[in-house]
Amino acid sequence: MADEHQDQVSRLILRVAELADGDDRHQRFVAELAEPARPGIPSRIQVTWQAPPGAKRGTLQDIPQLLPGQVWRMALVLRRPHGLLNPAGPDAEARMFARGLRAVGTVRGQPKLLDDQPWASPGIAIERARHLVREGLRKALGEHRYAPVLIALAIGDQAGVARDDWRIFNRSGITHLVSISGMHVTSIAGIAGLLVAALWRLARWRGVGLAEFAPSRVAGGAAAAVVALLYCLLAGWGVPARRTFFMLSVVLAAAMSRLPLTAGRVLACAAAGVVALDPWAPLSPGFWLSFGAVAILLRIADAPFNAEAGWRRRLMTRLGHATRLQLLVTLGLTPLLAFLVYQVSVGSPLANAVAIPSVTFVVTPLALLCAALSVLPGAQGVAAWVGQLGLAAFDYTMVPVAWVGNAGWASFAVAAAPWPWLLLAVAGMVWALQVRGWPARHLGWVCMLPLLCWRPDRPDPGHWRMSALDVGQGSAILVETASQTLLFDAGPRHYGGSDAGERVVAPFLRARGIGALDVLVLSHADQDHVGGTRAVLAAVPVRRSYASFDVAAFVRRDARMWPDTGGSVSTPAAPPVLPQAMLRCQRNDAWEVDGVTFTFMHPVGGGSGAVTDRNADSCVLRVQGASHSLLLTGDIGVAQERELVALDVPATDVVMAGHHGSASSSGRDWVAAMQASHAVAQAGHLNRFRHPAPAVARRWLRAGAAFWRSDRDGAVMAASATQGLRVWSQRERGRRYWHGR
Repeated sequence: MADEHQDQVSRLILRVAELADGDDRHQRFVAELAEPARPGIPSRIQVTWQAPPGAKRGTLQDIPQLLPGQVWRMALVLRRPHGLLNPAGPDAEARMFARGLRAVGTVRGQPKLLDDQPWASPGIAIERARHLVREGLRKALGEHRYAPVLIALAIGDQAGVARDDWRIFNRSGITHLVSISGMHVTSIAGIAGLLVAALWRLARWRGVGLAEFAPSRVAGGAAAAVVALLYCLLAGWGVPARRTFFMLSVVLAAAMSRLPLTAGRVLACAAAGVVALDPWAPLSPGFWLSFGAVAILLRIADAPFNAEAGWRRRLMTRLGHATRLQLLVTLGLTPLLAFLVYQVSVGSPLANAVAIPSVTFVVTPLALLCAALSVLPGAQGVAAWVGQLGLAAFDYTMVPVAWVGNAGWASFAVAAAPWPWLLLAVAGMVWALQVRGWPARHLGWVCMLPLLCWRPDRPDPGHWRMSALDVGQGSAILVETASQTLLFDAGPRHYGGSDAGERVVAPFLRARGIGALDVLVLSHADQDHVGGTRAVLAAVPVRRSYASFDVAAFVRRDARMWPDTGGSVSTPAAPPVLPQAMLRCQRNDAWEVDGVTFTFMHPVGGGSGAVTDRNADSCVLRVQGASHSLLLTGDIGVAQERELVALDVPATDVVMAGHHGSASSSGRDWVAAMQASHAVAQAGHLNRFRHPAPAVARRWLRAGAAFWRSDRDGAVMAASATQGLRVWSQRERGRRYWHGR
């Protein structure tokens, strides 16, 4: 997008191009220009339409239902795509780049509907059909907790699945079943192919059997391919669906041409087809997990089976074969799961043993039947009955799955290891999956241990490491010493209830191999600093906390205000475990660990408790190592800075700019007294406060400090060592050309 359109209002005529997500208060959708291309404005834009704050429901300010194909005239504030950048974190900018989105827009004013063009293109027609099916399913399934799961199984729309349900699916290892997986596509296509093949053998045309014109196997294969294509298109054409469709197509083409193909070549052809249509598919973890799982299945699924034994022996052999298959798939995917998502599910074989047959052969067919009936005139009653049957089946399935997912042993976190350990683990997995008789093949599993047991290097005694995370308009700073860990603030809460503690801080702690926090400091009670507290407390135990307010009362109040955090309406999240000791931060309170001294510089007496002056009560913490120092300032203003200068606060190497770099902080006297070599401002991209202030940035630069800002640089890390102080940013270290300017 051209510079002149960045953060400016543009009036455009847009066509809704994909399924919209949201409700009558907030909608997000992908739109395409419905007018001749304008210079500097991309043709595909991700649009966010939000009702005005405080608007009452049922008024003209409600957002109307958005249908793919509708043409709207809108005034949008356009911006280049931007996402949070943290070590071992997701790259939202890469995902948008892969989808062809070169701009994001926020609606201003009241858009006007101009036209409805459901047949503007084949893609829009498919999205319109998906919308109609989704609306029919919502009416048929009602407000049941797992209704969004059946919608996801039918059309691939996962937006409504509760966060707590995703947690259970991930920990139990059945996430692949709660979306359009290759197994679902194959089973539905296989059922259609078998039915068509059976009818084809019986059908006759003018006294001649149709099987004499074309073999029933070819007819059934063609029907299976057509059904698979329709299902994949209805499901949104994701990577697992594409992989399955191309595999079925290759097998059908080989059967019709009498060309023998091994399973490995079929998989390779499918991978080539997926990448040819979408060169960005390998950026997605789902690509590697999908093809990796199928490769493992193809390698181990052809184990010998004794068909001549009695039925009891055959049953036991089948059960043993299925158990072995689940265990080997779990072990085989362990390297990819550990490297890509930093979590390995131990309970996956047990949960999948129940969920795979139930979801694949009962719940998914019922979801598809409900979807088909829900759009047929007069069949809504039958659709509701079928949908309730599918929901009941999934309810019973989730009883053992939820038990596994909620168990403490169900999964374990893995630190983000370097890629050479992944190569070693994959090589060991390939060695272990060789045929019987292969020399020392079981020792291949040992090659996974370095990947699973790897932990990042900790600072030497007397030194520290700081990670100022990119959490948007908020604050979250991790400080590590040789043996202990301190978190200063927990990140902000965002619109809709999600918070940076769940989305950024907790995953970063897992990636760093941190299973507990020794100290949690909450500078003051503003939501941009403490909004993620509950998520952090739920993720890791905290031994001791410091704050300028009552932490226990805040957590209780936060639970009342946001009761669905981490859960759903029917199953609210369990209350987090409070820190073992909760103390007030007070000036001159200090402790030493690993040769590093931590000292509170502010406030006096644990804070005044005044609601109108929370920023002035911010905890200010100084970290002094053997060679370098760090100052964490919260949201103190110029008045508090002058007070600290009068107390002769020592010069500091790395300073967090107070109040996100606001003009009300970082006064001249303070900047001069700090004599810092680096200043860091944590601020949101194009935030409405315009933090950090340009005058503040210039003030630090003129004082000789390098000025870092998270909205531009992403997460900022600093490492103190005997060799010197190193400071770097994630955008600099993990630079990609799609990150823009």
